Amino acid sequence: MAPRLFYGAPPRDFCSRSRGSQNPGCPSVSHLQNRKKHSENRTQYARHLKGSMKDRKICALWNGGPLYRGSKAFGRPELPLCQCQLPERITEIGSDVKNGTFLRETGNRNMYMDEVNLKDVIGLEELRRPENGEERGQTVEDEAWSLLKESVVYYCGNPVGTIAANDPSDASVLNYDQVFIRDFIPSGVAFLLKGEYDIVRNFILHTLQLQSRSRTDAASFKVRTVPLDGDDSATEEVLDPDFGESAIGRVAPVDSGLWWIILLRAYGKFSGDVSVQERIDVQTGIKMILKLCLADGFDMFPTLLVTDGSCMIDRRMGIHGHPLEIQALFYSALLCAREMLAPEDGSADLIRALNNRLIALSFHIREYYWVDMKKLNEIYRYKTEEYSYDAINKFNIYPDQISPWLVEWMPSKGGYLIGNLQPAHMDFRFFSLGNLWSIVSNLATAKQSHAILDLVEAKWSDLVGDMPFKICYPALDGQEWAIITGSDPKNTPWSYHNGGSWPTLLWQLTVACIKMNRPEIAARAVELAESRISRDKWPEYYDTKRARFIGKQARLYQTWSIAGFLVAKQLLANPDAAKMFVVEEDAALVSAMNSMFGSSPRRKRGSKAPKNSYII
Repeated sequence: MAPRLFYGAPPRDFCSRSRGSQNPGCPSVSHLQNRKKHSENRTQYARHLKGSMKDRKICALWNGGPLYRGSKAFGRPELPLCQCQLPERITEIGSDVKNGTFLRETGNRNMYMDEVNLKDVIGLEELRRPENGEERGQTVEDEAWSLLKESVVYYCGNPVGTIAANDPSDASVLNYDQVFIRDFIPSGVAFLLKGEYDIVRNFILHTLQLQSRSRTDAASFKVRTVPLDGDDSATEEVLDPDFGESAIGRVAPVDSGLWWIILLRAYGKFSGDVSVQERIDVQTGIKMILKLCLADGFDMFPTLLVTDGSCMIDRRMGIHGHPLEIQALFYSALLCAREMLAPEDGSADLIRALNNRLIALSFHIREYYWVDMKKLNEIYRYKTEEYSYDAINKFNIYPDQISPWLVEWMPSKGGYLIGNLQPAHMDFRFFSLGNLWSIVSNLATAKQSHAILDLVEAKWSDLVGDMPFKICYPALDGQEWAIITGSDPKNTPWSYHNGGSWPTLLWQLTVACIKMNRPEIAARAVELAESRISRDKWPEYYDTKRARFIGKQARLYQTWSIAGFLVAKQLLANPDAAKMFVVEEDAALVSAMNSMFGSSPRRKRGSKAPKNSYII
């Protein structure tokens, strides 16, 4: 018998025909769901595996991973593509039964076959996943690529994203088997850097179709196999989106649309294919997101007003209002959209509103969110209750808001952008993603950007510790934690979003450091992560003040931890690629800002000054 390689599918003589399928080599979803009921098939399969050693060694069924014969790994064979084209409506997409993929929803832990059940059936040690570093000569980077490719989700035979986590040790799936928009960003960037563009293109177009259904952006989606209408003997694959209505806490994914625009531009820069962003439906999608963000409301500030849990920190953490992370992504998305929007009469008003918002937003963040030792001393001497158009303390900030920890923590050299600003409230916590992406997007000035990196170096033990990178600093504790988080047991001090350390932030740190010509900072962090993260099985996050423990509820083999590490490694090897994420402010924007505010942003504005609809 000639040896055959199987990716995810058992030998042909074990498979029954799928319902309505013309491919007897592919197992049906219904068979996988009910395999415990078919003892005769299990017996037949066991006999097959008890055949020649040659045949046994090439039957690897672990989560659709690479195939092993001895110490040699075989890559995944090419899957036949289904013949369907990207449609105008997602519901028009049918399933080609010959597409060779069965990454469908089966009601199990995830969309892959369960290793534990397989071991119970055949009792073979060969089916276990090789331990970290078990393969001779495999580097941490090699392992990361293997794991990232295992996480890919297929729809009609085409790659459309990566699942959030593929943890074999956790039987509780929750929503970690879905493709999250924000979680896919580092995965998409990793594939772009490697020259694999199709998965990013498919992701962009399919998520656009999901957006067009509800005029809002999905938080995540899942590939499901459902019976074909009117024919119970046939099935089709559908994309099942979640717009936040199923999310824990029912949080709105405000950042999803902003990341989508940023990834769309990055795809064009890396692949050279600008035809995607020029498509009418894509242009419509960009405008839909912009109109949603630029819509008039009661807010008087140029920053974007959002609820708690609307970004990477998707649980109650006191970031409602105008969190820095959203503002940095908002600014970046505005610049990217401005570059990609097709010049036409219908876009003139939108582009004008976009430009006005960019100018007001950049000034607002640079002036009012920035703190260093000099600014803290200024706030400490603020006068309050000022009733004047030209008031210095415009937001009526009380000096007592300066916490004792901040006075001791702020280095003499360095500074950062605070987490949030509202009337009579400054959130002085350091939020990493917002600060790092402010550097990348040019929301922070060059001087401020260097000062942020100076602070990272000065406070390395606090922000990096034993594993990069703290999502925020410091952690909420005591009564403050109880009030702000609602006594959230997952966000206890120095855990998860409350001061936990997230390896995925490595890639944003690396882009920021390379942009400011300080790659040695990122290289040091990557080296630290590389020494441990594979041994720890790629956890979602780390706990304790110095990130010494794997997170108490962290998923293992978390995809964006894997992808964040890979992107950081690739960018350090090819620093020029980091330029693809940077959108430089053009001369017209800089000139408009200078003419509006002059050399001193606090100069008194006369009665003839141009009226602006935002408090800046």
